[in-house]
Amino acid sequence: MISWILVIIGEILIAVGAICDLIAAIGMNRFPNFFVRLHALTVGTIGGAFVPLIGVALLSLGAEFLGVYRFFMAGASIVSAVLLLFLAPVGSHAIARAAHRSKAATVHPKVVDHLEEDRERGVVV
Repeated sequence: MISWILVIIGEILIAVGAICDLIAAIGMNRFPNFFVRLHALTVGTIGGAFVPLIGVALLSLGAEFLGVYRFFMAGASIVSAVLLLFLAPVGSHAIARAAHRSKAATVHPKVVDHLEEDRERGVVV
């Protein structure tokens, strides 16, 4: 009984991840500038990769036909998901900061840019 519940929850999480990937793809096409598109990309990475990996872990734990290999599959999925959860935001922040510092991507429309104001005052290098 518990294995079927794990399988159903895993399938739901995989479907949620597919929906997040679809929303991120639409956002990449519709958003106006680099930084907002980077936000959509990060949403797609976390929602479209982290959530399905947790779903795969639950699905593999519920799949009794895999035998003892289901624990290896679940462990690998959880480790990959945790690494992705920590490293994806760091990578997108590094890309955004590099693009802002090099002025490779213009911020338009821009309401306020605190980093640029701090750089003009000499607070941030």
